Amino acid sequence: MRVRILGSAAGGGFPQWNCGCENCQAVRLGAHGFQARTQESVAISANGTEWFLLNASPEVRAQLESFDALHPKTSRHSPLAGIVLTNGDLDHCLGLLSLRESHPLRLLTTSSIERGFREGNVLFRTLQRFAGQLAFAPLQLGEPTTLHGLTFEAVPAPGKLPIHLEGRSTPSPEDNIGLLISDGRGRTLGYFPGVSGPSPAIGAALERADVVFFDGTFWSNDELRRQGLSDKLAQDMAHWPIGDERGSLQHLKALPAKRRILIHINNTNPILREHSEEAAQLAAAGVEVAYDGMELEL
Repeated sequence: MRVRILGSAAGGGFPQWNCGCENCQAVRLGAHGFQARTQESVAISANGTEWFLLNASPEVRAQLESFDALHPKTSRHSPLAGIVLTNGDLDHCLGLLSLRESHPLRLLTTSSIERGFREGNVLFRTLQRFAGQLAFAPLQLGEPTTLHGLTFEAVPAPGKLPIHLEGRSTPSPEDNIGLLISDGRGRTLGYFPGVSGPSPAIGAALERADVVFFDGTFWSNDELRRQGLSDKLAQDMAHWPIGDERGSLQHLKALPAKRRILIHINNTNPILREHSEEAAQLAAAGVEVAYDGMELEL
């Protein structure tokens, strides 16, 4: 199984266009130990020929161009075999609307996430230019789906509805998922970019993974408040802080996985400073920080 990180930041990217925080200013100035990142999306393949995207960020066109394995091989072609959505947040699904150039697409996600994207979305018409332009392949919780040598299993993850659907939809366990992805050769990738806290389902799934990608949005619950950027806490935004007393780091470092990698990292997070105390704590625990262009094989 081959994995390529196309984007590793949370919504807004790094630097964020309207943010003048210490991190964003440093990366704009090219300071040592800072690396710009685009919004989270990952490409994965069992054979190096047919690829799946895990989430379609608003920067999808540039991300596809950044990786030659995703370039067309004939005059009208794409190696994309499907796109998997882990929730309906705009930074995960807006990229679908950029892939509208009369090419068939296969979308793998839960019925709840699919409805949130389709219903009441006037821009969805851009993906209805011909019959079958967007084909839906449902992922049901706990029921594996196999396509092109990869088996996808959706795992319910604690979270919340996207902001644009709050008050318009009834919350469901299908609204926010993680993924267990295996290649039939005994290797399993856990992909959980948005998790608001621990749960039995998350714990059991992570125990099965050889490599884990996990929600690295915020280091602390009050990160935005302390920097004077927002009144919201990490928990208000359905993200499990990494470094708090009961943070995700305590769980991640105890996992049997060979590699544990944080992804979906907010621009305010101190782990984006490669020589920070927080980055040193991760290194001591054997936990990595994803970056754009990172590759691995399972």
